[in-house]
Amino acid sequence: MQDHSVAIEPGAAGSRIAFAPRFNVAAAFIDRHLDEGRGSKVAIRTAVEDVSYAALAERVARCGNALLGLGIPPGGRLIIVVLDGPAFFYLFWGAIKAGIVPVPVNTLLRAADYAYLIGDSGCAAIAYSPELAAEVEPALDLAPHRPDVALRTTDLPPLMEQAAAVLEPAATAAEDDCYWLYSSGSTGRPKGAVHPHRTMVVTSQRYAVDTLGAREDDIFFSAAKLFFSYGLGNAMTFPLWVGGTAVLMPDRPTPESTFAAIERFRPTLFFGVPTLYARQIAELQHHQADLSSLRYCVSAGEALPAHLYEGWKRLTALEILDAIGSTEAGHMYIANRPGDVTPGASGRVVAGYAVRVVDDDGHDVPVGTPGRLLLSGDSIAKYYWHNARPTLEDGWFDTGDTYRANPDGTFAYSGRSGDMLKVGGIWCSPAEIEAALIEHPDVLEAAVIGREDADGLVKPEAWIVPKVPVEEVPEALEADLVRHCRTRLAPYKFPRWVQVVPDLPKTATGKIQRFVLRQRHMAVTPG
Repeated sequence: MQDHSVAIEPGAAGSRIAFAPRFNVAAAFIDRHLDEGRGSKVAIRTAVEDVSYAALAERVARCGNALLGLGIPPGGRLIIVVLDGPAFFYLFWGAIKAGIVPVPVNTLLRAADYAYLIGDSGCAAIAYSPELAAEVEPALDLAPHRPDVALRTTDLPPLMEQAAAVLEPAATAAEDDCYWLYSSGSTGRPKGAVHPHRTMVVTSQRYAVDTLGAREDDIFFSAAKLFFSYGLGNAMTFPLWVGGTAVLMPDRPTPESTFAAIERFRPTLFFGVPTLYARQIAELQHHQADLSSLRYCVSAGEALPAHLYEGWKRLTALEILDAIGSTEAGHMYIANRPGDVTPGASGRVVAGYAVRVVDDDGHDVPVGTPGRLLLSGDSIAKYYWHNARPTLEDGWFDTGDTYRANPDGTFAYSGRSGDMLKVGGIWCSPAEIEAALIEHPDVLEAAVIGREDADGLVKPEAWIVPKVPVEEVPEALEADLVRHCRTRLAPYKFPRWVQVVPDLPKTATGKIQRFVLRQRHMAVTPG
């Protein structure tokens, strides 16, 4: 093998992947396509421009040189708060090629969230879309650490134009730190999962090629955004790995906007989340959409209820291939496959990974018994930044999910092992929502749990102890609390229901018993 090359040998137990001693993943995902004759092929499509593989390679090199020219050192972190578009590709791959570590983060956060990420990462630079300046720029003043470089994406083109069009990939190895993705932990504080150069090759080959069957002629459209590990694979690494085309849409996905994009760009692979599929199904009851270009639809981010699968298939004649992945694993490790779908289950283990379902003592449980899901595989993050808790324990990663193995070899989701909520495919902390609620002058105590809506999808439900007797609480309090939370939290985190109660169930030591609230809400607010 030559420098930066990777060899793939398909096998029944998962593709064998071998890396050259010197390996920079940008060479495999960007530069390789010029050698393989795809220079003129469209790599990225948006509503305003198409970008060929040749143009992408040149702009990635120019961007990498521009970042180095700004004084960002090799190994320095570059936080990327950028809406889906070509600039995200240039920054992400330009940084990697230059030996800089990109750190894509959620574009839906507030200033305090970004201030924490800036401080925690110790980033050397931050790049952001101008549309997000109202939250990012105040964060720079709030953060305990201020990066030397703060760059709007609108400032990037002139810098790239002045930079050299050739950049030798940084001398890295497959196991070297490559990029980070932040994930919420059990305490609600995000943790930086540090991935090496090998991760994106492993996930792209094992899931996209070996499991999903992605091909060079595929057009990829992901409603999940690039800052997710899910979207990062769907909309960037998967198409670049197979030499396909990525369709990017910066706007928040709605049934109308996603259907319009599918009709315009004619993707062959669509990646959504259950919340969006539920809304799309409702829209299809009244309006037709031309989905004839699609050969596969994929869902992840949260478990897909069986009735959504059945409803989508009835209306579109297309199956949804549900799967489970994580930030720490890079992408999917259990998945339904084309022609092998079990509604209500996450599917079978992806070749190249292994799982165990264990009890609290770490012993394997019988088939059909729920337990903690442990995972092993070579795409798992190396470690968490600034966190003593290791990613792996005894060779197995604790996913934090509760699963049960079915007799047919599939695995079904049984809930989150802790109290974290996954809303619209994004983890959020009940403690964070509770803290926002308690800031309201009329709230004495607050507890937040997950509650299923009419589509079987989890949303936050707040239980409130007011400062006045319950009978004196004004009728407008619920709406006022929702507005209060909307101004302080990311859009998906506000409570969808508010229950006002005289007290909260607690243990003898004063800890809130959320399991009691989960039982209680069924009696108070059925369905």
